[in-house]
Amino acid sequence: MDGKQSLQLDALVDTGSFVTIVPASLLKELGVVPTEKVGLELAGGRRVAWDIGEARATVDGHSTATLVVFGEEDADPVLGRYTLTGLRLDLDPVRKILVPVPLFRRSAPRLNIGADRRARELMRAYIRMR
Repeated sequence: MDGKQSLQLDALVDTGSFVTIVPASLLKELGVVPTEKVGLELAGGRRVAWDIGEARATVDGHSTATLVVFGEEDADPVLGRYTLTGLRLDLDPVRKILVPVPLFRRSAPRLNIGADRRARELMRAYIRMR
């Protein structure tokens, strides 16, 4: 997190977590102000209501404004999907590193489903459901 005050910390990258979670005392030390209380369901199924605020996160030279949850004091910081998307980074599960994500593709992939009428109908139905 950076801004007027900054702090370097190690965080677990959790693509299953939507939000970034940092111990509340660290966010308060940085001057991050809670803006609202949100309900969250933790990995074990426990439901909690924690404060959420806004901060700036920087990872490997990529920086973004993001939402941060004021987490429990004894928990490790978690870098969630919302922040990763803003940073234009994704997790390479094979190499276990963060990699840049391009904003645009040069060309969209083409799908050739042939002349089979039923296949076309199924594809149209699938596209409408997305």
